[in-house]
Amino acid sequence: MTGTGTGRSGLPSSRSPSPPPSLLRRLRHYLTDFVALGYLAVCAGLLGWLLFLFLDPDADIGFAPVVPAFATAPASFVWFLLPDSTVLLFVALAFGALVNATVIGWCSRTLRRR
Repeated sequence: MTGTGTGRSGLPSSRSPSPPPSLLRRLRHYLTDFVALGYLAVCAGLLGWLLFLFLDPDADIGFAPVVPAFATAPASFVWFLLPDSTVLLFVALAFGALVNATVIGWCSRTLRRR
């Protein structure tokens, strides 16, 4: 009797298949990868630099938001769809960093598994 889910004795197996991990568990799994954490650290540094420029009254911001936007592209381009606001700029950049870090963590773990 093969392929019926029974053990050696012919009785049903006591092991049940484990449920797939939840979405939050998978996200935590990908975001705690060392490559993803390194990327998030770089993005946090860029956001801190941008925040410093916004808070300094003498700073000429100019094209400063472009650097973190390119570092967190393409997900951060949702910024163009949002109303013009400094807070929403930071939200869009943080969202882009998290999306990209999730993809980077998934790629890193998948490539190390092989």
